[in-house]
Amino acid sequence: MSDKKNVTGQEAGDAVIAKAKDFWGKYGKVLTIASVLVILAAGGWYYYQNFIKKPREVKAADALYKAEEYFRMDSINQALNGDGQYIGFLKVIDKYGSTKAGKLANFYAGSCYIKLNDNEKAIKYLKKVSTSSKLVQARAYKLLGDAYADLGKSKEAFDYYKKAGTYFEEDISGSAESLYNAAYLAQSVLNDTKSAIELYKEIKEKFPNTQQSSDADLNLAKLGVYNTEN
Repeated sequence: MSDKKNVTGQEAGDAVIAKAKDFWGKYGKVLTIASVLVILAAGGWYYYQNFIKKPREVKAADALYKAEEYFRMDSINQALNGDGQYIGFLKVIDKYGSTKAGKLANFYAGSCYIKLNDNEKAIKYLKKVSTSSKLVQARAYKLLGDAYADLGKSKEAFDYYKKAGTYFEEDISGSAESLYNAAYLAQSVLNDTKSAIELYKEIKEKFPNTQQSSDADLNLAKLGVYNTEN
């Protein structure tokens, strides 16, 4: 009985080995190629991250630094176009647009064009802003509201002000200001009383200790709304 069991076990083992050999014969080349490709991809990713992407990020950040200095000094032309020795925001975007610094340069460029009252160009760059910094993103939305408002495009301005006011509510002053701008546009320009009342109430609820909350009370009274607790 024992010998019979051993023979059966051996036959089963031989069958498994035979199947494995058959499988490898059919797919071994494909598996080898796939393994090599995975190794090459991993190596390529490591090379790209450490020898291409990181150095570009460093160069972009260095290039952005001087332009930021000019921006803080309110030297808008040098901030945008550089000074002959250092490049400005526009060149940073052109050379390093895919980097974090390059994406941030879009925000700065849009801000510069707001200061220059070139709202069309401001909108062009501010719409490209996409950042993990909620504060910067909210401010970009607010500036888009400003640009559209200056162009007389009140509905677009309203939408961006409202978006800015709700995007990063931890920035209390910025959020309250943006919501107030949206509410005031709704009340005074768009004749959308319902939206205006809702936004004024939202300001009072979320940002009660701001100047905009006090102003909201006055505007609600003008709209005939006195009980804002409901």
